[in-house]
Amino acid sequence: MKIGVFDSGVGGKSVADALSNALADHEVIFINDSENMPYGDKTDEELERLVTPKIQLLIDKGCQIIVVACNTVSCTIFPKIRSKFTVEIVGIVPMVKPACNLTKSGKIAVCATPRTLSSPRYEELKNEFASKVEVFEPDCSNWARMIESSQVNYKQIRETIDSVCRDGADVVVLGCTHYHWIREEILKYTKGRAQVIQPESAIVDRVKTLIEQLA
Repeated sequence: MKIGVFDSGVGGKSVADALSNALADHEVIFINDSENMPYGDKTDEELERLVTPKIQLLIDKGCQIIVVACNTVSCTIFPKIRSKFTVEIVGIVPMVKPACNLTKSGKIAVCATPRTLSSPRYEELKNEFASKVEVFEPDCSNWARMIESSQVNYKQIRETIDSVCRDGADVVVLGCTHYHWIREEILKYTKGRAQVIQPESAIVDRVKTLIEQLA
C-alpha cells in the first residue's frame, strides 16, 4: 500500500521516516510545499489553496492513506480538506492530552506556530484536557523558518526552553513537525527538568490500524 505524507516543509519528513521504518512492506511517499512555507502565518483561505493540490497529487500517485504532517493545517482547515477527498486522511495536532496525563507539576509548555496556537481546534484540546493544567505557549514563531533554512539560533531556543522549565513546566510538547529535527537539542536544554514529546509513534499506530481496516 502507498502512504502519502505531506507537510509545509522538511518537518514532516521525520514522520515519513518513522512510517518507513515501521512499515517496511509499504511505500511511503513524502512531498512538501517548501516554496510557500512557513504555513504558521497564513489564512485559512491561503492554506486551503496551497494544500488541496498537494493532497490531490498524493492521490494521483496512488496513496490510499495520507498523513497531513502539519499541526497548523490539522488545527485549522483539516475538516475542509478531509471532506474534499475519499481516501483516509490523518492529521497531527499538539499532544495536549498526553502531556496533561504525564505532567506531575501541573504545568506544560506547547511549542507551536501562531496559527496553531490561535486555532479553535487547539482551544478545544486545551478546554477538554488542560482545564486543570497551566499551559505555557512560548514564542516559537520563527523556529520553522530557521529550521527549514538550516540557520537555527540555538541560543534563542535554549533561552525559550530554559524559561518554561524555570516556570515549572515538566512536559514540553513539540507542536510543529519542524521542531522534531531539533528535539535532541531541546531535550538537552531542559537539563532533565522536562520530558519532550512528539507524535510519530501515535501516527504510526493510527496508520497501522487504517492499513488493517483497508486490507
